[in-house]
Amino acid sequence: MARPLFILNGPNLNLLGTREPDIYGYATLSDIEAACAEHAHMLGHTIDFRQTNHEGVLIDAVQEAGREASALIINPAGYGHTSIALHDALKAIPIPAIEIHLSQPAAREAFRHHSYVSSAVSGTISGFGARSYILGIEAAHALIAASGPKTKA
Repeated sequence: MARPLFILNGPNLNLLGTREPDIYGYATLSDIEAACAEHAHMLGHTIDFRQTNHEGVLIDAVQEAGREASALIINPAGYGHTSIALHDALKAIPIPAIEIHLSQPAAREAFRHHSYVSSAVSGTISGFGARSYILGIEAAHALIAASGPKTKA
């Protein structure tokens, strides 16, 4: 059986739909998970979709993805701007990884302009709302199809 796509979500994403909908939209994380499962299935993949508010749990899931998944799509949320440990975990895995964000961090507060995650992943997709997840699945699918290793800047 094919290995799943892991889709990991960082802190506060469990509040989607009610947290700052003018920035993050009205889709809940459950809505996004359902859309991801449907789109991934259409491309011949299954997903393992998770959310945590705890940095260590997210790092453990990244490491698990490195062993169990065909690719990783990660919305690190606030940890993208703060976590060197998450950066290191992503650099250690041998599968393609895509960073996604609902909003466009570069257009927001200055502290959001830098991502520790970006230099440890194959690419970044941001600013497309919930559609960022679908675009992340498309990118992961293309990288898997190309069978190439994760490229790093």
